[in-house]
Amino acid sequence: MRYPDEGGLTAEQRKRREEVCMRAADLFEEDVKVPCVARELRVSEKSVDQWRRAWASGGREALRSQGPAPPAASGGAAR
Repeated sequence: MRYPDEGGLTAEQRKRREEVCMRAADLFEEDVKVPCVARELRVSEKSVDQWRRAWASGGREALRSQGPAPPAASGGAAR
């Protein structure tokens, strides 16, 4: 489902999410387990697991925000 205003996060929300991801990276470096990271950061274990996999393959840079998504092409195709 697409949001009429392109949805997604604001710049402030992206910044906050990146801060949370960087804190998660700190905890990964300390070998803190996924459930404990999720509890401390008040996020889902699924998110932490995704972040841990990204961190394991690309380090902190893999957790950095990529900025806003480009606008969706409006080709009129039904989904």
